[in-house]
Amino acid sequence: MDTQGVHDMDQSLVAAREAASEPTGTQSIARAASLLRLVASRPARGASLSELVEESGLQKPTCRRILVALIEAGLVEQETVTRRYFLGPESFILGTVAAERFGIHRLAQDAVVRLAQATGDAAFLQIRRDWSCVCLQREDGDYPIRSHVLAPSDRHPLGAGVGGIVLLAALDDEDVERALSANADLLAKRYPMLNRTIIDRLVQETRERGYAMNRGLLFPGSWGMAVAVRDAQGRADACLSLASIESRMQPDREPYLAGLLKDEVAKLEARLQSFRVEAATMPGQPDAAPMPRRRAAHR
Repeated sequence: MDTQGVHDMDQSLVAAREAASEPTGTQSIARAASLLRLVASRPARGASLSELVEESGLQKPTCRRILVALIEAGLVEQETVTRRYFLGPESFILGTVAAERFGIHRLAQDAVVRLAQATGDAAFLQIRRDWSCVCLQREDGDYPIRSHVLAPSDRHPLGAGVGGIVLLAALDDEDVERALSANADLLAKRYPMLNRTIIDRLVQETRERGYAMNRGLLFPGSWGMAVAVRDAQGRADACLSLASIESRMQPDREPYLAGLLKDEVAKLEARLQSFRVEAATMPGQPDAAPMPRRRAAHR
């Protein structure tokens, strides 16, 4: 074979390898969505390119290329001076529109504020997304010593943190196995203080009591309590929770806090039911579609 033929073959092999390494459309969307979530996890200070590269596992040129596309779509913006990335105006618009369907944030705002005022501690609304638990709202009470371990947009795998515990416990046993299997690598890497024995015990305790307790497992001295919020079909895709220092969640105060949480959850569940009925009966609106049947969840 002549030199030109060898060169052409080498070029063909390089092109084939590059083509094979190019992500599919679905993979590109997944990567873009992952970067959006990482940017959203730093709402106050933004995210640097190096942070996004490290946490996404993407190569720097790939990460930058996706960020440029997200900037062009208005979903991300880059601050001129610091060069850090923030969610863009189009993300705000999409989130506002989506809130009309996923309206628990709006319906739960008053409950979170009341919990913070009544307890003096930090109160939260958290929701389940796939096998993760995401914080949507935080309100601080007036107690001067505060727990700063959870902020809006923070995300933990089910089984980690008090929200992750209570939402995991609300699943049936088969879905508990799916969740822990899906999160196994992440739990082992980032949450070495947790193991299957501990998580199983927490799930059992939560089902027996009706609320979850996190006694400083993730951050020593920072305790939490949570109660799952169920919709009209019995699904628990959200929870209300409290966080404080260890001395404020001892047995003498625990029943009081649990009672406040359960009362607010009951009010929120009634509002969710009322909201669903009103939406289904509005003039010009189609009848509410029947929800798919699910296995009975543990209470």
